[in-house]
Parts: sequence; C-alpha cells; structure tokens
Amino acid sequence: MKILVCVKQVPDTNEVKIDPVKGTLIRDGVPSILNPDDANALEAALAIKDSNPDTKVIALTMGPPQANVMLRECVAMGADDAYLLSDRAFGGADTCATSATIAAGIRTIGNVDIVFAGRQAIDGDTAQVGPQVAQRLGLPVVTYVQDIKLNGNKIVVQRQMEDGYEVVEVQTPCLLTVVKELNEPRYMSIYGIIDAYKKEIPIWNHEDVSLDPKECGLNASPTQVFRSFTPPPKGKGEILQGSVSEMASSLISRLEEKHVL
Repeated sequence: MKILVCVKQVPDTNEVKIDPVKGTLIRDGVPSILNPDDANALEAALAIKDSNPDTKVIALTMGPPQANVMLRECVAMGADDAYLLSDRAFGGADTCATSATIAAGIRTIGNVDIVFAGRQAIDGDTAQVGPQVAQRLGLPVVTYVQDIKLNGNKIVVQRQMEDGYEVVEVQTPCLLTVVKELNEPRYMSIYGIIDAYKKEIPIWNHEDVSLDPKECGLNASPTQVFRSFTPPPKGKGEILQGSVSEMASSLISRLEEKHVL
C-alpha cells in the first residue's frame, strides 16, 4: 500500500503579529512549524504502516525551500520519502492554484492508495485544499475523519459532525481529511532525525510535475487577499464579588444600565 500525506509548513500562530499600520503579517523572526492537523494526518498514515509493514508513507508539500526542514521532521517521525514542490511559479497561490499544484505532484508520484490531509491549515483555515485536490484527481473524499478502520480495499470512517458522527464507507483510492481528535501525533526519534538528514529530498518545479505556469501560482488564483488584520482588543472584563444573590443583583443592575434588560 502507498499512502501520501499532504503537509504544510505554517507560521506558529502563537507568535504571529500584525503590522498595525499596514495590516499585514509580520513574518520576520516568526518560527515555522508543521501544521497541527497535518501532523494528525501523518500519524494516521504511520499507524496504518505500523499494522501493515509493507506500507510506504510519502510526505508532500508545496512551499519555499525552507519547507525542506519540515519535511525532514516528517521523515524523522516515520515517513519513508518526502517531496517538495518549490518554484517561483507556485508563489501567490490561493487554494485553487495550490490544489492544482499538489494534485500534479501526486500524479507525478503515481499509484497512491490513500491521500491523507489535515482538516485545515492554521494560517488560512479554509479547509478547501484537501477536497479540491480530490476533485482534481477524481478521488472520493471524506472530510473531518475522527476514526479509521481498514477493510481490504475499503475504509470505514467516522465523519465528525456538530452533534455526533456519521459512518462512511469509501473505496480506495481515496482522500481523507482528518481532525485532531483522531489521534496523538508521535514524536521524532533520535535515529529518525539522523536518518532524515541523510536522506535526499527531491525538489520539483513546475516542469517536473508537468504544469504550465499559467495553471499555478498567482496566475491561476481567482482569489486575492487585500488585507489581513486583527480586531481591536476588547476592554478588560469585570469580576463580580459577593454572594450569589448579590452578584446576580449587581449583574441585573448593570444590564439595566446598558438597556439590555
């Protein structure tokens, strides 16, 4: 079995700051990490490999050259191979163009039984790339997967809903996007880290994956982001003191003052 995991290097959102004048992200000095949901997707693939030793797990990402470090982390966790799609032609891509590039990379690798992806990336939160990749590849897709059971060439999954879950059976090849409740990602091993930095990670441009520059990057992106901003901070909250009845009376008085009641 061959499993491919779509991963992404994202800025650590705990450290991201917004320029108050320009309204743009300040990326200087901001550390980059493996997208958390993608770590769950990789763990799902590695768990299948643990039970089926003949399984091959491949990590694939689109990004700048420094995304190579994140891919080596994936290898150190247990992935067998990794590929980086990096080209100036890929720059400025929205979800539509990103999915076109990733789908082209998957076609180039070929013969993939399962494609895993995280539910969404924390820097965009669109949850669109996974389903778009599936559509471009002509694969059935199940999103928000919180449990997986293999049954031959079929997979039975639980799809997370707001008020529970639904059980879906899908035949391979297919694409699954997973949620964090599915598992707890493993840590990199010492020997895995050593092996990861010995491994050659191919870097593919648009020619390597047979993409016309007009079909990727900014040229193929119908969506444009004009401004990113954070809402102004809220005022400091007030903590009421006293007994339950005193606090309730005080709360009612304040609500009446603001004409809420």
